[in-house]
Amino acid sequence: MTEKKGRIESIAGPVVKCSGLPSIRMYEVVRVGSQHLIGEVIEVGDEEFTAQVYEETSGLSPGEPVEATGDSLSVELGPGLLGSIYDGIQRPLPTLQEIAGDFITRGLSVDGLDKEKKWHFKPTAEVGTRVSPGDIIGEVPETGIITSRILIPSGVEGEIIEIAGDGDFTVTEAICKVKDDQGHTHDVMMMQRTPVRVGRRFKERVSMDTPLVTGQRVIDTFMPQAKGGTGAIPGGFGTGKTVTLHQFAKWADAQVVVYVGCGERGNEMTEALEEWPHLKDPRTDRPLMERTVLIANTSNMPVAAREASIYVAVTIAEYFRDQGYDVALMADSTSRWAEALREISGRLGQLPSEEGYPAYLGSRLAQFYERGGRVMTLGSDDRLGSITLCGAVSPPGGDFSEPVTQATLRIVKVFWALDKDLAARRFFPAINTLTSYSLYHTTLEKWHRAHLGEDWPDLVKEALAILQKDQELREIVQLVGPDALPESERATLEAARMIKEDFLTQSALHEVDTFSPLGKTYKMLRVIIGFARKMTQAVKLGVHVRRILEMSCLDNLARMKIAPWDSYEAQIDAVEKKMEREFQSLLQELSEAGLLIAEPI
Repeated sequence: MTEKKGRIESIAGPVVKCSGLPSIRMYEVVRVGSQHLIGEVIEVGDEEFTAQVYEETSGLSPGEPVEATGDSLSVELGPGLLGSIYDGIQRPLPTLQEIAGDFITRGLSVDGLDKEKKWHFKPTAEVGTRVSPGDIIGEVPETGIITSRILIPSGVEGEIIEIAGDGDFTVTEAICKVKDDQGHTHDVMMMQRTPVRVGRRFKERVSMDTPLVTGQRVIDTFMPQAKGGTGAIPGGFGTGKTVTLHQFAKWADAQVVVYVGCGERGNEMTEALEEWPHLKDPRTDRPLMERTVLIANTSNMPVAAREASIYVAVTIAEYFRDQGYDVALMADSTSRWAEALREISGRLGQLPSEEGYPAYLGSRLAQFYERGGRVMTLGSDDRLGSITLCGAVSPPGGDFSEPVTQATLRIVKVFWALDKDLAARRFFPAINTLTSYSLYHTTLEKWHRAHLGEDWPDLVKEALAILQKDQELREIVQLVGPDALPESERATLEAARMIKEDFLTQSALHEVDTFSPLGKTYKMLRVIIGFARKMTQAVKLGVHVRRILEMSCLDNLARMKIAPWDSYEAQIDAVEKKMEREFQSLLQELSEAGLLIAEPI
């Protein structure tokens, strides 16, 4: 019989060396000390093993007992996840507060799901049906927005010999019995326990050809994200990483949102925890938390729990993906997670790499981001699900050459670079369009042409070309001043100003401008680029830019961003017609006065 208790040999912060359990396995969960602190084995030797403890280790002493649990770090998946607020190892924070007050007591063991609450189960399969892992056997209306689909767990395959009818059950009650080919009977519950270190299985990956609409014009236009894609948003302090991710979580057209605050400041997480329960989902007008899971692991919590929180979050996201939902996972920030890896590896005495980070930093980041994607899920039906991963990166001093940012850029396919100079000028979102990029333009082009317009790719390329030319001209203007430029280049500067001020800037606090539907974004870009084209043509005919800037339609162009969602089409079309009339009137006036160098076409 295997010995189930060992002893502590030495303690170095969250890293505890132990002995006395020769059969211990990597990533097995252990209970450390007399207070039964939660830990996980991260190194195994001949006589000793090392565990990282997910709670504060002050007060522990050598010789205290260590108990093996035989389980790996796992999460409880089932009805009750949505609307929950967890710590880094899936302990519900409201429950912890009820037990221990405002300060979490060490050694608390709390279930991730409420085992007493009953959920209304409605079967969708019947006795005699042959099922395999991933098949849906019933539904639970978990919230007013999301219906949880109860799946056959991994390792269960055979024929249903018994299934519950319409009724209320707890997550631990058997609702279905499956008899396999060997004659063994398996009880199926609404709850599943899944290890967090290994991704959940699926059939195959499919093409990521549908955009994740964020409602942020700069992103949806110039560096779009695909459903199932991976993106990183690096930036220095105060550039707007957290606000941008909050905007994603509130407005992106994902059905389920998992937001993990990994090592973030407590005041930022407090703001999210206080604000989100009162927010309304814009598509259903129900509470946003009904489709959200929050994981709060602030910077003052034990550092080892940061490392676990990322895996807990992505495993929860995979559970909803397997039900056929589009999930958006926001990780804020992966830099704090990398710092946890650095601290743990340093205490283990591992050979450091650049800036003290472990040599396996890149591979750990890749393992996380590779768990995203758009897939055909397990099950007999053709069910598509996706996980879109968006990770914030906090490079010290805004230096994008540091190891975490560079390792992330080698993995992700969308890069939103936050610019501290733009943020200092109160230009938000402070995303630099010339240094950011998306590798999904090609795969999303067909969707954009079909749902927006055939001219969408050309409009985007033309806008980027104007912004690039503007950047070049700015260097000249700083040397010789704007008056030294020819009229054609002054027209380019004005066109770039309109793109930046009237199109790219977007207020997260304005009730309308906080979200821009993709159709509205397309129409706004079409009108602004149309104005730039007409201005360029007019300048070639001899019209001074000063006269063009006196046109009254410019005020209307600037107000397009606040056109209401339900009437923007008519308003923007009216602006476009007014613009065409004013250009035509101006050219006719100057032509009659003989002030044009050529007749307008």
